[in-house]
Amino acid sequence: MSKGSAILGFILSFIGGIALMWGLDKYVPAGSAEATKEGAAAGAAWSALDAKVPISSADPHWGSGDAPVTIVLFSDYQCPYCTKVEPTVKAMKEKYGPEKLRVVWKHFPLPMHAQAVPAHIATQTAFEVSGSEAFWKMHELVFQNQRALTPENFDAWAAQAGVDMAKFKPALAANTAKAKVDADIAAGKAAGVQGTPASFVNGVFLSGAQPPEKFAAEIDKQLAEAQALIAAGTPKDKVYTTLTNKNHTAKAAPAADQKPQERPDPAADKTIWKVPVSKADPKKGAKNALITIVEFSDYECPFCSRVEPTIKELLEAYKGKLRVVWKDNPLPFHKRAIPAANLAREAHAQKGDEGFWKAHEMLFANQKALDDAALEGYAKELGLDVAKAKKAMADNKYADILEDCQGVASDFQAGGTPHFFINGRRISGAQPADAFKKIIDEELKRAEELVAKGTKLEDVYAKATEEGKGPGDLEKKDPGPAPKDAPFKGGKAAKVVIYEFSDFECPFCGRVNDTLKEVEKRYGDKVKIVWRHRPLPFHQNAPLAHQATIEAFKQKGSEGFWKMHDKLFQGQKDPGIKREQLDKYAGELGLDLAKFKKALDEGTHKAAVDEDIKAAEKIGIGGTPAFLVNGYFIEGAQPFSAFRRAIDKALKEAK
Repeated sequence: MSKGSAILGFILSFIGGIALMWGLDKYVPAGSAEATKEGAAAGAAWSALDAKVPISSADPHWGSGDAPVTIVLFSDYQCPYCTKVEPTVKAMKEKYGPEKLRVVWKHFPLPMHAQAVPAHIATQTAFEVSGSEAFWKMHELVFQNQRALTPENFDAWAAQAGVDMAKFKPALAANTAKAKVDADIAAGKAAGVQGTPASFVNGVFLSGAQPPEKFAAEIDKQLAEAQALIAAGTPKDKVYTTLTNKNHTAKAAPAADQKPQERPDPAADKTIWKVPVSKADPKKGAKNALITIVEFSDYECPFCSRVEPTIKELLEAYKGKLRVVWKDNPLPFHKRAIPAANLAREAHAQKGDEGFWKAHEMLFANQKALDDAALEGYAKELGLDVAKAKKAMADNKYADILEDCQGVASDFQAGGTPHFFINGRRISGAQPADAFKKIIDEELKRAEELVAKGTKLEDVYAKATEEGKGPGDLEKKDPGPAPKDAPFKGGKAAKVVIYEFSDFECPFCGRVNDTLKEVEKRYGDKVKIVWRHRPLPFHQNAPLAHQATIEAFKQKGSEGFWKMHDKLFQGQKDPGIKREQLDKYAGELGLDLAKFKKALDEGTHKAAVDEDIKAAEKIGIGGTPAFLVNGYFIEGAQPFSAFRRAIDKALKEAK
């Protein structure tokens, strides 16, 4: 080897070593709250990158840096089973404390969850600019509102979690956290993770949302092993690596210069779903098609708009073989989606499928202009009877159809938009055309085989999905009876009782109030809505606000409670619900202020609030709002259709 080559080789090796160290350390958010708050509490940055499940202080974490037991949790913000493991992890934190237990979060969004990746990038960004404390607060908000993963909400949740917004917004726009999310996915695959949630307790794998007893048993076992190692002279900061490398049986992590494995594509999911198609659904494409795409979408959703050119491309590429069936799924936080959907449905009523798709195209082309005046203008441009169109939008004329569509979306876990089923096979999000084509090509072969065996063209979709999965059963929970004096509204002797677990400082609890008013309007005395207190631990003003409503109830009954309830939600952001505002609201309601202040000062009603919190935690209700309709569980600020499905089911059973 020449001298020049040797020098060049040394320089390249030196640069490579520096790059490797940077690659391991680049996620430590220098200068952030992570370096100050966590550093002060648990020492300087720590790492166990030589473990088979590598971790470091660059991961969102909770607990001491040298805790003897570590849970590494690979999870997905859009996975319903991941939500179920959260209360268990919380219970383990409370049981063992930060000196015995460390929890490390790893991002593992699954490919079929289109809204998950942006959510993971957002929480990782929160961690990188404001540290673990802010991360965990935002993390909890994301899981509480799993079906509302939008950029607008990421900003709102970050602000609510105390993230430095001046740093968060530009960092999120720059997409700087995506590299960390991708690195976690690669690390998870290397560790053997295939689904979520996946937990490693000092390297011991626990698959899925295991019960608290399973976690506790393994933690106790690992504590004993860790203490034995420490007694034998193993440094505390080496315990995790030692035990993980002993316990973990999956293949070793890839070398630093290996590229992360490619993520599976949507076509890997072969599950067939029996999604119904009705006469009321607008359709385009071949009348007797081999392939049917059922599309759940929302006129105000930007991702729905992005996929429209792809659908056009598919209709052209598979002309004569493909039809598209439309189902509305206006998301509850898109306030103009319902009026827009009513306009398109009115166009359908007046001018058939052709009129509907012209309106559909116009609405997506003008997605940012969906106010009343703009919609009226579109009605004129489309040649509709404008008076009828205005009335349809004002009266929510097609509410029943929209709610039916939303109900089907809920039944088949198609909560986010856009969402598609290709001859029953799921594909979620604004995927590229090739992702659709791969599934279509596979399903074409299956459809052609059905026709060859005698299935008529008009019956292909029904035949292709007849053995498919139907709607899953609603989950049931039993919190036990509510307190005898719990505030309620509706029919006192109603056969359907709705428990509402809510938090006066939670913005999503405020959003669902309009839906509950619709429940009251539609069902009247057939239902009874019972209030249950569930202030979340990071809402500092909520516990006292809940006590204030109990005192209002004690002084003026249900009327006093609901008036205080309304004031708290109306003033949630401005002027707020701090103590001075609670006193002011009490005065406005004509309460005995001396009694009111004494009750709050002495915590007279704290025990009552705590009892409701315990009831919620006992059955795994960690977020708000949450509802039980004769035990049927509804999580989050769901649309009316979700309540209607549960209420109608409960009413039928009650008869």
